[in-house]
Parts: sequence; structure tokens; C-alpha cells
Amino acid sequence: MKNVAVLVSGGGTNLQAILESERRGENPHGRVTLVVASKPGVYALERAAAFGVETAVVERKAHPTQAAFDAALLEVLRAHAIDVVVLAGFLTVLGPDFTAAYPNAILNVHPSLIPSFCGKGYYGLKVHEEALRRGVKVTGATVHFVTEECDGGPILLQKAVDVLPGDTPETLQKRVMEQAEWKLLPKALAMVCAGEA
Repeated sequence: MKNVAVLVSGGGTNLQAILESERRGENPHGRVTLVVASKPGVYALERAAAFGVETAVVERKAHPTQAAFDAALLEVLRAHAIDVVVLAGFLTVLGPDFTAAYPNAILNVHPSLIPSFCGKGYYGLKVHEEALRRGVKVTGATVHFVTEECDGGPILLQKAVDVLPGDTPETLQKRVMEQAEWKLLPKALAMVCAGEA
């Protein structure tokens, strides 16, 4: 059984999808044992508590350097014997010390079909704003392994989502989450925990 930590920075909708999937028995080889937030008071911590999952907060601004932040985060994960890390709307950059500590064991969901609209500066609504600005007819989500290169790790799963006439960044974001992110992330996590990825 793999111990899973989910790293969050906001509301935790992807965390909710993972926890509900686990509750349905869809990840028999893994269990979320820790949720770590990059700041206190985020709603994702309440979601974790509702599922009885232990939480912690490791603030980036409380650490003077990237290396110090990575070390603090790694210390928390190692204290909980974490095997797999999931970035679920975690808006803090992880450094090379962190990614090296969990090779092929850090998952991220990105709200586009990589290699489109990804890399430095592309996160949250900005991804959907750019997709609409460019006039694409299809977008989607990608789950990939995290490496030192931003959004550059090996791709595990992708799912396409249609862009509809009249879409705003907000309506598109919601559709991509509902139709792609919330399905792909739990599935990819189960694959990794089962040793199938």
C-alpha cells in the first residue's frame, strides 16, 4: 500500500475527486495519508479533515530559499513515510532537490493538452484565457510526472474537452475540471500506486 501526499494551495476540488475515488475503492494500492497546503486557511484543508486525512502547512514565504522550502517539505513527507506525491492545484514551485527525492513519483494535473499552453506562467485561468485567445476548438487536461522542467515530465494520461461558442475562461475551466481533471488525476494516481506507470 502506497502512502500518498496531496499538495494543495486552494479550494481542493482535485483533492476531493481523489478522496472520493479512493472511497469508492478505485485505488486499492494507495491511500491519501497526508494533505499539505502552501498556506494556512485554504478550503482544501477542510476537505481533508472531512475525510479524516491528516494535514500540514508548509509556507514558501517562511523559508528564505527554494532549497530551504524543499527541505522543509521533504522533512514533512519523510516523517509520514510518503511514497507518492500529487500536486493538486499546488501553486508553489518545487526545486531540483525535491523532484530528485521522488523520481517518477510526483504527479501533476495541468489544464491543457500538453505541449499546448504549458510551462512557466501557464497556470489556473491563464491557461484557459490563452486557449480562448488563440481560438482552439479542443483543449483538455494532462496528468504528467513532475521533473525539473516545468510541465515537461513524461505524460501519463490526457483527455480532450471541446471549447464551446461563448465560453469564458471560467466556463471553460469548469468544464475541463469536470470532464477531464477530476477523472484523470484519480486514475493516474491509481496506476502509479499499482506500479502500472
